[in-house]
Amino acid sequence: MGYHEEDQGSLEQLLESLIKMVGKANKNVDSLQVRVRQLESLIREKQIVVKESDPLEIYPRHHHSFEKFPFHL
Repeated sequence: MGYHEEDQGSLEQLLESLIKMVGKANKNVDSLQVRVRQLESLIREKQIVVKESDPLEIYPRHHHSFEKFPFHL
C-alpha cells in the first residue's frame, strides 16, 4: 500500500499546519503564564503594603464586632 505523490504532499502540508498551530498555542500559553506571574507579583506587593500600613488585625466582614468584644448592659 504505497502513497501517491499527491497524498504525500497533502500529508506534508497537514503536518506543517499542525506544527504551526501547536507553535501558536504554545506561544499563547507562554504569554498567559507571563500575565499570571505579573498578577501574582502585584497581589503579593499589595498584600505587603496593606500589612505594613495597617497594624490592626483585619477581620472578615461577616464577623460582628460583638463576637470579639462582647458588650453587656
